Formats: sequence, structure tokens, C-alpha cells
Amino acid sequence: MIGFQIIGDVLDVETIATRPSVVVTRNLQRRYGGGRWRKLKGTAIVRFGDGTIRMAEIHWFEAHGLGRTDLKSKRMIR
Repeated sequence: MIGFQIIGDVLDVETIATRPSVVVTRNLQRRYGGGRWRKLKGTAIVRFGDGTIRMAEIHWFEAHGLGRTDLKSKRMIR
């Protein structure tokens, strides 16, 4: 459980780290499998566990064929 749900599309997607800069690459490969792991960030409208709906900056890891993993809400926008 990540504590929030993304509503709609993720906007302003930006790569913030690629291998070898992704520090947790070894853990990601063990948990989800091999791949070219990248850390990305973007903004999206999210619904939190308490029902609050806000625009937030989210960070996640992604590898080709595996999709988004380990989503985290970093800060509220507006």
C-alpha cells in the first residue's frame, strides 16, 4: 500500500537519475528483475488515504517492460 492513488495522468515527467546513479539498483533488480532502471519524477492529482485530493510531486522507479514501482509522494503543489 502506497498511501495514495494517482487520479488521471502524470504530467511533467522528468528523469532524475539513470544507472549507475540509481543507488538502489541492486535492490530493485532483486525485487522486480533486471532492466535498465531509472528514477523519475512528475506531478499528478492524487487521492490520499484520508480522502484528500491534491496536486503532488511524485517520484518512482521504472524499467522497460516493468512499469512504475515504489511510488512516493514528495510534496504538495498548490
